[in-house]
Amino acid sequence: MAHKEMYFRSRAIKKRSSLSGKRLFFLALVGLAVAMFLRYFVVDIIQVTSASMQPTVNVGVRYLMEKITYRIGKPKRNDIIAFPSPVLKNHNLVKRIIAVEGDIIEIKNKEVYINNKKVVENFVYHSRDTVILVGDNLGPLEVPKDVVFVMGDNRDESEDSRDWKDSTTGEHIYFIQASKIKGKIILLR
Repeated sequence: MAHKEMYFRSRAIKKRSSLSGKRLFFLALVGLAVAMFLRYFVVDIIQVTSASMQPTVNVGVRYLMEKITYRIGKPKRNDIIAFPSPVLKNHNLVKRIIAVEGDIIEIKNKEVYINNKKVVENFVYHSRDTVILVGDNLGPLEVPKDVVFVMGDNRDESEDSRDWKDSTTGEHIYFIQASKIKGKIILLR
């Protein structure tokens, strides 16, 4: 009788272990599906490879990029965003939104004016503050509908809306389509 009891007990254990293996596999699949959903539709991790946003966003540091904000709302001034470069293929950039649709932007001797008011930008760094560079005087330009004007915080080392040009036509590219924004960078302090 003891032998029969052991036999049934070992079959029950085998059945439970195969059930827990199936359960574990199912949970792993569900976890993978949730992770993929979050990565493609909600949040992603990016690593910055350029000094154009220093000292706010540092080279080599990983940041969270959330993808929901611009699906349900419009871009706002001072948001830090990721988007595909308008001049380099397969290259993403991180910049700050300086002006949004309807704004009139003007830059005079490195100072930014939005709608004829000087903007206080405590986050800006100028490595060559006494040298006037391309883009240090610009506009006035009115920002069209559904686009944004972006600049790096490290102004003298950033290629951005002030100086991008189409390589085939030579025309200036002042604006980024809002629909091309990949997400908003979340700075963890």
